[in-house]
Amino acid sequence: MKKRTYLAALLPFLILAGMFEILPVFTIMVKSFMPESGELGFTFQNYMNIFSKPLYYTAIRNSFIISVVSSVIGLMAAFIGGKAACEKGGKAKKVFMSVLNMVSNFSGVPLAFSFIILLGNSGVITILGRSLGVQGMAEFPLYTVWGLMLTYIYFQIPLSTLLLIPSFDAIRKEWKEAVSLLGGSSRVFWMKVGIPVLLPSIMGTFSTLFANAISAYATAYALLMNNFSILPIRIAEQFKGDVVQRPQFGSALAVLLMVMMTVSILITQSITKPKGGGR
Repeated sequence: MKKRTYLAALLPFLILAGMFEILPVFTIMVKSFMPESGELGFTFQNYMNIFSKPLYYTAIRNSFIISVVSSVIGLMAAFIGGKAACEKGGKAKKVFMSVLNMVSNFSGVPLAFSFIILLGNSGVITILGRSLGVQGMAEFPLYTVWGLMLTYIYFQIPLSTLLLIPSFDAIRKEWKEAVSLLGGSSRVFWMKVGIPVLLPSIMGTFSTLFANAISAYATAYALLMNNFSILPIRIAEQFKGDVVQRPQFGSALAVLLMVMMTVSILITQSITKPKGGGR
């Protein structure tokens, strides 16, 4: 009886997941193997075109590089911030967590426009830099890959910090005292004990950040439009092009994006998976 009750309660979720997650993914996968003419059939031509045309190969490379770099920098900042928050504790940690929760939801088009207002050609910091004669402020390359990287890092840091902070609770005070009694410094503790203990959480957070960055679309499009080639923008072009729409080719690009995210997760799981051994 209880099992039936649980299944009945789970049924609405299963229906929603099937309609809005499983079915769309299945449709995209099927469509990616269909000819661009729209006729029924099976072909690998869509995938062959991805790697034979420099535009799409460059988009894959740019998305991968930006995602990895922004994830690594975000993790480094999150580690420092999470470590400081957990060591401070108390009210300061609660305030810090509240700020992170607020900032982590600030992304997409509002984030891009905020950077334009601050660092754009007529931005507040840009005008201030011109008046003060500070070239770095007056000529910040916002509408380039460096500006895009900055926006990605901005929304990666609060997310990674939120994900990483709970893992610091696994660090015991007794371990630090033991290392100190053996003559080890704080640096030795983190290199030999702290980071290895946190490694599964660090890798899991990196996987989430990578997926978050490689699939980001709104921020990049609002900031650079089509002037910089990344995979999400190239995918969107195939479905809402003003002249030509290529949903079959766009589906192949989307499947490739899903494969990259899945591979990232599988690699992370293989690295953090506990090694088998004796009891």
